[in-house]
Amino acid sequence: MAKDLIASFGEMLIDFVPTVSGVSLAEAPGFIKAPGGAPANVAIAVARLGGRAAFVGKLGDDEFGRMLAGILRDNGVDDGGVLFDTGARTALAFVTLRADGEREFMFYRNPSADMLLTEAELNLDVIKSAAVFHYGSISLITDPCRSAHLKAMEVARQAGALLSYDPNLRLPLWPSPESAREQIMSIWDRADIIKVSDVELEFLTGLESVEDDVVLTLWRPEFKLLLVTLGEKGCKYYTKDFRGSLDGFAVNTVDTTGAGDAFVGAMLRKIVDDHTVLQEEEKLREVLRFANACGAITTTKKGAIPALPNEAEAVELLKRD
Repeated sequence: MAKDLIASFGEMLIDFVPTVSGVSLAEAPGFIKAPGGAPANVAIAVARLGGRAAFVGKLGDDEFGRMLAGILRDNGVDDGGVLFDTGARTALAFVTLRADGEREFMFYRNPSADMLLTEAELNLDVIKSAAVFHYGSISLITDPCRSAHLKAMEVARQAGALLSYDPNLRLPLWPSPESAREQIMSIWDRADIIKVSDVELEFLTGLESVEDDVVLTLWRPEFKLLLVTLGEKGCKYYTKDFRGSLDGFAVNTVDTTGAGDAFVGAMLRKIVDDHTVLQEEEKLREVLRFANACGAITTTKKGAIPALPNEAEAVELLKRD
């Protein structure tokens, strides 16, 4: 079997997004349900771009959980690693869209099914067959999911997968900012590829700067690629041999949900086909330009999954620019 599977590990949930932008949760006249959860978004982003994707995680054995599993399948994502918990609900998040398209979150997970995934329940066959194993940090917050996460990383690494990490900071879910920083950094050195946003960079370094000297405090000799996304301003990239930056694309932003996931999915989709992208700067710049385009397109519609682009839409934006 061709080794081109990208397996994504972690949470999938339902975002409830206000029907109007720029209001608080209390002021919202109503909500639209939007499937989400960063690792699941990445899996669907990969599949929508024609890649092979699998999702590993746990959902509630409820209407929302079954709906989410159906969405994975409908989008061509392998759901062989998905489990259902009869005792816990699928996680929910209420997400306000401020007037500038940025988000604020209120979560319902006490505990939700994704937090209850155990080591013994992991589908190791899916994990072992992955060329890239992608994960976030939300699954590190509490056991048993934390132990399952660490075990899955270990199995993927032993099977020769590239490990891809997007911390995807959601402070309201952590007991404290200190605990978030400590746990996010606890697995930092084990990844091959890490993507952080400018906001996460500031949180992890304690410095309000995206200058190279600040970013490089997070660099490790084991890394193949470190990325900092800068929203509409594009991204910066660092490898052991070269570093640089790329501008973003000017689009009409409606909702930034899922833009980072679209970026990661697009990048992994290209890297899985050609690992030399990580050694050749010209190739990497081309891949990151494609990833920037996918991220930008995702901000032009509400919700993450409905907004994730296909290859033709990305190519269209690249041509236009």
